[in-house]
Amino acid sequence: MSVDALVPNDPRVEDKFTSFGDIRYHYMLAKPAGKPAATVLLIHGWPDLGMGWRYQVPYLLSLNLQVIVPDMLGYGQTSAPDAVEEYTMKKISAHMVGIVKENTDQPIILGGHDWGGFFVWRMARWYPEIIRGVFSLCVPYWPPSPVKVSLEEAVQRMPNFRYQLQLASPVAENIVNKSPESLRGFINGAFGGVTADGKPMFSTQIGVIEENVEKILPSKLIDQKIADFYVQEYSRNGLHGPCNWYRTRDLNGEDDLELAKDPSFQFKIPAMLVMAGRDQALPPHLAEGQDKYFAAGLKSELIPESNHWVQVTFPKEVNDYIGDFVETVLGEELKAAL
Repeated sequence: MSVDALVPNDPRVEDKFTSFGDIRYHYMLAKPAGKPAATVLLIHGWPDLGMGWRYQVPYLLSLNLQVIVPDMLGYGQTSAPDAVEEYTMKKISAHMVGIVKENTDQPIILGGHDWGGFFVWRMARWYPEIIRGVFSLCVPYWPPSPVKVSLEEAVQRMPNFRYQLQLASPVAENIVNKSPESLRGFINGAFGGVTADGKPMFSTQIGVIEENVEKILPSKLIDQKIADFYVQEYSRNGLHGPCNWYRTRDLNGEDDLELAKDPSFQFKIPAMLVMAGRDQALPPHLAEGQDKYFAAGLKSELIPESNHWVQVTFPKEVNDYIGDFVETVLGEELKAAL
């Protein structure tokens, strides 16, 4: 059974813009026909766009929920500042709060994938008062460290993150930004496209594989109209802004020192974690032992056959999990709204 999905310029969403100083955000706003039961804020990761949630927005609308989906800093029509200092979890959390408050005065349900999955746990720490439920796809909660850990040290502990060394350097963005063919190959390769002889664009041990980029065939995971849209959006500012997210470890580590002053912290709101069985960078075993961080309990799910792009690869299953979670968070409010 096919799952309804947004398309570029979909009439079900409004394109909105808001600014914080020199930084301008683009976000999609989807409103249900009646008064919304609640608002959901969805945060994408790397190398994605707000459109990465295209299968989830129509479903959430059908539950009478308002949905806010930003292009995160560095992506799409949102500003892509050169300065790494602008990309910290703490600063961007404040931006997201500003966007939320433009559209609702009620606490939200917050969800994320990839970098967005890491981000939502931190935003829920910095601004617990505006969040009534939080879920992450593919990324467990890592508590803030009381000591700063460099990217090199993190990779020594978790070798499957070795690709982050390349992304934090200029190498990956220089490969992708050098030609339109490289950018298209990168987009198709990011979503599983391979060369004619089956070679990938990306590996967790290397990062972007330069000799393969321009040889990547169209991805079977995404419609080429969506690929065209991604190429168009990434053509605005290239890959420098998205890769800046990988350059913030020291800055985020400095901010985390404040959060780490409460080593026994537990989330007191409902939470859900959905892992993908075939995610090479974030395998399911990383979720072991998560329950101890959640006073209100953690809803843990696994989609065994999925790769990292779980919300695109298995949209119905992800939507079902999100729907069950929303019902857990809202209870009778959701039933009354429907």
